[in-house]
Parts: sequence; structure tokens; C-alpha cells
Amino acid sequence: MNATLKRLRYNLGLVFDDDLGTRKWYNIVDWVIMFMIMLSSVEIFVATLPVGPGVMRIMDIINEVTLWFFVVEVSLRIWAAPERSPRFKGFKGRVRYCLTFYGFIDFISTYPFIIQYFCPLPLGALRVLRTARIIRVLRITRYASSFNLLSDSIKEKRKELMVSMQFLVIITFILSIMLYVYEHDAQPHVYDNGVRSVVWSFAQYIGDPGQFADTPPVTFPGRIIACIVGVLGIAIVAVPAGILGAGFTEAIEKKIKERELDENGEKLRVSFERKLDRPTGYQICPPFIPIPQLQARQGLTTDEIIAAVNHTKGYRLVNLATTIPIDKNPNDRLAVEHFEFNRPYGLCIDRGSNVTVIAPASFIDACTGFYAYYLAAIGGFNYISREFGCTAPYRSYFIVKDKIDEPGFDEYVEDVRRFASRPGAWTLTSLVSSGAMEPEYDTAIHFGTGGPKGDESTGSLITEKEKFRKFYEAVSEQIAKETGLKCDAGKYYNTSSPNILFRKLPELAGANHIIMRTAWATMLWSQKRILVARIIAEALNRYILELPGNPDDSPLKVKNFGFE
Repeated sequence: MNATLKRLRYNLGLVFDDDLGTRKWYNIVDWVIMFMIMLSSVEIFVATLPVGPGVMRIMDIINEVTLWFFVVEVSLRIWAAPERSPRFKGFKGRVRYCLTFYGFIDFISTYPFIIQYFCPLPLGALRVLRTARIIRVLRITRYASSFNLLSDSIKEKRKELMVSMQFLVIITFILSIMLYVYEHDAQPHVYDNGVRSVVWSFAQYIGDPGQFADTPPVTFPGRIIACIVGVLGIAIVAVPAGILGAGFTEAIEKKIKERELDENGEKLRVSFERKLDRPTGYQICPPFIPIPQLQARQGLTTDEIIAAVNHTKGYRLVNLATTIPIDKNPNDRLAVEHFEFNRPYGLCIDRGSNVTVIAPASFIDACTGFYAYYLAAIGGFNYISREFGCTAPYRSYFIVKDKIDEPGFDEYVEDVRRFASRPGAWTLTSLVSSGAMEPEYDTAIHFGTGGPKGDESTGSLITEKEKFRKFYEAVSEQIAKETGLKCDAGKYYNTSSPNILFRKLPELAGANHIIMRTAWATMLWSQKRILVARIIAEALNRYILELPGNPDDSPLKVKNFGFE
């Protein structure tokens, strides 16, 4: 699927969010759909009245217009279903979507009506189709909060409801058999088998519409059992009603809580306002915001901040102590980090470049995605960042011994393969150094090319060695000149492991892969961190891609919120 279709499907996923409170332009589509549902319902009702031929012609036109409107709308819903949930991906996923409650209502109230255009149907079938049209009214419930609350309460209390119903059914069955034992001798022509007594008992619960229970028990034990069944008839309504009532109350409370969490999530969003980075002139999103700062500026408690972070995708808690070498005795310092995502594993941006910046550990190494993101944005490079995953035990996407069985890994590998298999492709994997348990080194930026530790010659991950040599020399010289920091190639880190992901993908053997480790003191705590990223990005364009000048960086000079 090309980028245009992907973007269209993504936007349709936003359009069909079934949420009338998002204050987005695509809510207009929701209201149009609701209007068409109501118009179709009115047409169905008017068609039952004794109206003139002129009105009927108008009703027929409305029927045709609404039918084809819903055919297009439902088809787009099914196509865009993967944007709602990854489990709706592919043909089987689309079928799975059509078997959900609203998906089934969409399908059954739309597609069967097309049959009449391709083959003649008998009168009985046409009547069934016309009757089925009223099912469309159920589609409006997806926008009604009251129905959603009822659905949520049933989901929350489904186990309690099942237990109570099972108990009542079992007790009723036992009483029915007892009723047969006592009444069979007294009324053998009525209670001639256990089925009759079971039917009699259950008929009491629904008001006996089929006159199954018009022969009451005549024995004393039978009448006692009938009284107990009568009490159970009250319980079979009262118990589930009580459970649903409690579930409804909990659903309302949960909805109120979610609204508060959404409001606090919006406070998090506007807190990540872009600020001027003086060394470069770019408007940069802060890499993190300390908890005390959020408390002071947004009036949130620590518990409210943590709850908002857990509720709102795109934010996570980080401990900044992990970014400082342990021999400096760092104090724990909680902060909130912001990130973008559009994949099950994290973020993928295709800018059509032959250079791809990869951040395989953004979710585990605090604020490392921030640095890699801006390096890619400044240079106009593709970007892959792993933002989701299990933090303990941690399974690296850089060093991969065996296939990792977790959501997002296959998509991550596929995106790496797609970018790195392009003709003339280069990748730059951004990792960290000199933090937590690692020692500090005399160099701040460490480049690896596939060789063992201490071997400063160009390693096996690079095929165009002369290009890399020019790039490395230019970067080392420029960074030393403008920041006073030093670089090295292969001096402190081993990059010869056979388990590096690139070596696991034979089709990438012709590509060039640079491994770059940057000290946390540089990528996070230095005032010149974005300047360092710009120097590297400019060198990649000049010496690797051999582009004249720098790409347009004007989007980085626009004030806004977050990374978008």
C-alpha cells in the first residue's frame, strides 16, 4: 500500500472513531451519518402509511440515496478497521470486524439490499429485506453514551450475571424434578414426564405466554415448590437488575474518571510546548518534564500525573537517575517523557530518504528517542523508534538471539527491512553510553561499524568504506570545533556480534549500517545536544548521500506542542 492510501486509511480511522466529543473536523462526518440513519428510519416509517404516489416516489429516492451512502460508508469502515485495532488487519481481521456487534449491524443492514439489483427476489424475500432495514436504527447507538454505558456495565458484570443465572437455572431444574415426583401420581395426565414440570417452572418466569402453566400443582409439597418457584421468578429479575444497576453506577463513575484522565492528559500535552533551542534556532519539544514542574504549573498531584500517564498513550514515566553514571551517586528523579507512535512497536516515518535513523531502545533508555527523532528530522531521514515493549525482562531489538514473540516485533523487522533494502541504503542506529552502570569515557560519541572492541578500522557492517571515512572525519572535526567533544570509532564498544539484527537479515548485506552510541551527558544534559544532532545530520547528507546543502528545516522553527 502506498503512502497516500495509508494516510487516507489513517484519516478514515479518525473519522470513524464514533466519538462526538473530540472537537475535530471529522465529527461532521459522524453527524452526517446520524442524519442519514434518521432519514432512512423516517423513510421506512412513512412507507408504511397510506400516502400518495408523489410521496412514495420521494421515499424511493431517499431509500436509494441512503442505501448507496451506507454501502460506501460501511465499505470504508471495513477497509479502515485496522486503524481501530491491529486484530482487524488482513482479510481474516476484516471478517472478525464484521462479526463484532456494530460491525455485524453495519453489514446486515447494508449489503443484503444490493442483491435485489442483480437478481429478482420473491415477494417474501423482499419483505424480509424491507423489515431488516429498520436494523439501521441500531447503528445510532454507537454514538449514544447511554447505550455505551449499558454495554460497559454488562461487560463489567458479565461474570456475576452468568453466576447468578446459572444458580437460578440449576435451582429451578432441581425444583422442577421435585415437582414431577410429587405431582405425577396426583396428576399423571398433566405431569407425565420431567419435561412438562421443567416447562411449567420456566413458564412462570415469562408469564406463561403459551399457556404451558395453566395446570397448577394440587399436592401440598407441589404447592410449596410452586411458591418457591414464584419467589425465584422475582429473583430472576431482581438479582440481575441489581447487578446491572451496580454495574451501571460503576460505568458512570468510570466514565467520569476517564473524562478527568482525558483532561489531565490534555494538560500533559500542552505542557510539552516547544521552546527555542538557542544554538540551532529550532523550536524543540522538551525531552522530559519533571513531576514537580507539572505539579506547580498544572496543579496536578503525583497520583493524578501517574494516572494520566498510564491512561494517555504517548507518555511514560522515566527515572532520570538512570541517565547518570552510578559512581556519581544520582538521586532518583521522576519525570514524564513524551513520544509519538503510529505502529504497534512505536513510530515509523518514511521520508523517502536512503538514510534511516533507528532508535531500538527508546522505551527503555530515558529520552533517547528525543535525540534520535531530531537527528532524523533535521536531516530529512526515515525514522524507526521502538516506543513500546516489556521493560522487565527486556528483550533488545538491536541484539536479537532468537525471534521475539511479542506484539510489534514483526512490524519492526519489516520496517527495518523495507528501508534498509533500498538501493544505496544506510542506517544509523542510535544508542546510549556513559549512564547508569556504564563508566564514563574520554570520548562522548562512539561509532561502530561491525568490528571488535579496540579495532578502529572500518568493520564488516560498512561496504562503502571511503564514504564512511569522510563522514567520520568531518563529524569528529566539526563536533570538536563547535562543542569541544570527542568522537571515536570502535575504541570502546564491540559491534561484531553475530546477533545484531542486521546480520540476521541476509537481504540487507549490501546496505551500510552505522552504530552510534552517544553519552547521556551529551544527548540529554548538554545545551548543545541538538547542535550535535545537526552536525551529524548535515554530515550524513553531505558525505553519505552527497547532497548539496541542507534540507529545508523550516518545520523545526514553528512553535507548537509535542513532536508533530
